[in-house]
Amino acid sequence: MKLSPRDAPAYFKRPDPEAAGLLIYGEDAMRVALRRQEVIAALIGPEGETEMRLTRMPGGDLRKDRAALLDAIKAQGFFPGPRVAFVEDANDSVFPAIEAALSEWRPGDAQIVVTAGALKGSSKLRKAFENAKRAYATGIYNDPPGRAEIEETLAKAGLAKIDRAASDALFELARELDPGDFRQTVEKVALYKHGDEAPLTAEEVGLMAPATSDAEVDDVLHAVAEGRAAEVGPVMQRLSGQGVAAVTLVIFALRHFRALHAAAADPGGPGQGIARLRPPVFGPRRDRMLRQAQGWGMFKLEQALRILTETDLALRSAGQRAPAMALVERALIRLAMLAQR
Repeated sequence: MKLSPRDAPAYFKRPDPEAAGLLIYGEDAMRVALRRQEVIAALIGPEGETEMRLTRMPGGDLRKDRAALLDAIKAQGFFPGPRVAFVEDANDSVFPAIEAALSEWRPGDAQIVVTAGALKGSSKLRKAFENAKRAYATGIYNDPPGRAEIEETLAKAGLAKIDRAASDALFELARELDPGDFRQTVEKVALYKHGDEAPLTAEEVGLMAPATSDAEVDDVLHAVAEGRAAEVGPVMQRLSGQGVAAVTLVIFALRHFRALHAAAADPGGPGQGIARLRPPVFGPRRDRMLRQAQGWGMFKLEQALRILTETDLALRSAGQRAPAMALVERALIRLAMLAQR
C-alpha cells in the first residue's frame, strides 16, 4: 500500500506491528536512514539489536543469494519479541528476492524493512510493496521539515524552554541544514544547555550553529566591512599560504556584500533585511552584519559591489597578467578605505 507523505511521519513513530514490511525510498540517503532508524527502533525497541532480533543485509547480497531474505524472516531467534529483516541500498535488481519474501510472509515472521534511493513510479520494487495488502511504501522527499517534525526533534533533545527568537533561529536552521546536521546541532545545543534552566536564546543557537564559511575568510571580510585596512594584508597572506584561491575570496566577498546590500536596501530597514537573509545568520555574527549594513548604507554598498564585480571580471580575463592574489588584496583594501569615509 502507498503511504502518503502526510501520513508517513505518524507511521514512522508507530508502525503497524502486524505488517509484512515497509519500503522507504528517496534521493537523500541521510533522510531515508533517519526514518529507517526510527521505524526499526519503534518495531523492536532499544534492545532489539543487542538481542539479535535485527538482521541486516546489503541489497547486493540478495542478487547472489535470493533465499537469504526468506531465510531471515522465517528464522527464530533465541530472544522473544518482534524481529526485523533490514535490506539496505536495494533496487529493482533485488525484486525477485523481495517478491518471494513478501509472498511467503506469514504473521509471526520478521517484518521486512527495505531502503532504496530514488525509485520511479514504474519501479518493480515500489510496485511490490504498493500492491501488497500487508506492506507499505513511502517516498522521502527533500522538502523542508514541518513544524511538528521540528518540534518533535527539539522535544526529544530535551529543549523545552526556548525564547521566540531562538525558536525562529532553530526553525530557519532546520530548513537550511541537512536533517543529520540539524539533529547534531540540536544535540549540541541541548548538551550546552544541560543543567541551565534559563530559556534558550538566539545568541546561544548562533554559537552552536555550523559555520557557513572558513573562519579566516570571515575574518578578512569583517575586517574589510569594518574599515580595518591594516588587518587585510596579514590575513590574506595566511589564506594564500593555505591555498585559498583568489577567485574563491572574491566569490565569498561578493556574497557577503550582497547580503549587506540586501539588508540595507530592505524597505523595513536593515534589521528586517538581516532577518530575511538566506541562509540565515544568528547571534553575534548577525549583530555584526547588521552594524556593517547600517554603517555602509545602500549606496556605498553598491559601489563596493561594483569594485568586486570588476575584480572578478579581471581575474577571469584571459589578458590579466597581475598576480591574482595581489589584485584581490588591492580591491579589499580599497573597500576597507571606502568603509572609513
